[in-house]
Amino acid sequence: MARYLLRRLAFLLVSLALASVVLFALLRMLPGDPANALTAVGASPEQIAAARQSIGSDKPLPEQFTHWLGQLTSGDLGTSFVSSLPVGPEVTSRLHVTVPLTLAAFVLAVLIAVPAGFVAAHKRHTWYGTLLSGVSQLGIAIPVFWLGMILIAVFALNAGWLPAGGFPPDGWSEPAEAIRALVLPVLTIALVMSASLIRYVRSATLDVLGSDHLRTARALGASFGQAMWRHGLRNASVPVISVLGIELASTLLGAVVVESVYALPGLGSLLATGIAQHDYPVVQGVLFVSTLAVLLIGFVADLAQRIIDPRLRGRLSGGAR
Repeated sequence: MARYLLRRLAFLLVSLALASVVLFALLRMLPGDPANALTAVGASPEQIAAARQSIGSDKPLPEQFTHWLGQLTSGDLGTSFVSSLPVGPEVTSRLHVTVPLTLAAFVLAVLIAVPAGFVAAHKRHTWYGTLLSGVSQLGIAIPVFWLGMILIAVFALNAGWLPAGGFPPDGWSEPAEAIRALVLPVLTIALVMSASLIRYVRSATLDVLGSDHLRTARALGASFGQAMWRHGLRNASVPVISVLGIELASTLLGAVVVESVYALPGLGSLLATGIAQHDYPVVQGVLFVSTLAVLLIGFVADLAQRIIDPRLRGRLSGGAR
């Protein structure tokens, strides 16, 4: 167990280090100069040079990367070029929107996809089983931002039931208004995410329904429900858990897009502002935190999969994968 965890943690750290290098390099390849955001239109070359010196963009790239890496190892995400404020507290303050949005959408998507996927597999020869499969295929093709605009038009602009966007200025000190502001964003992400999850749950259920152990349990007198609960649930959950980890990570990244559609003050708006202003520390901070979250989700999903699956549980001691 300890050897496996150490090996998996080492892989996590290496992946995070490689992601940091790629992130830093790609940002520097974008067109534009961050010093332009600090100077007025028509600034002289001397003023631009002074701005570059003040933010350190005139230094060689290896020196800039070493400085940023040193900040990361000490838990510092840097200082914004534009606002001169620490990036870490700014990112943390935006998580009060992004984290509830992501988790609520993920839970709702699972609550929709698990029963719908099971019915689509168990009743695949019926009209409603076929309909569920068709709806899931259609849902995968729908862009999340397009669905968000449709929901805004129907439930906010036409019906007036929910706000079209924004978040209460006092945040969660007004819980009722905060929840109302997140209803449509959560529904937008959950509907798109559940469409793909239904396919995976359906596929995993079909594998279990055709398995020998389920037929043996039924032959020994167990009812369909008992056989599925005792023998089918664990076997079906193993591949689904891996997919759930991927989908949770995708939900976090999708929340960044949805926040822009609904004008929510989360990581999405912070990232969009940072990109527009070429504020490298802000963009790097948001993307680094998002990357870290994605890698941690994958780590937890992999560990949960090995604990649940008896075939993998013995490998926790550090044997071959």
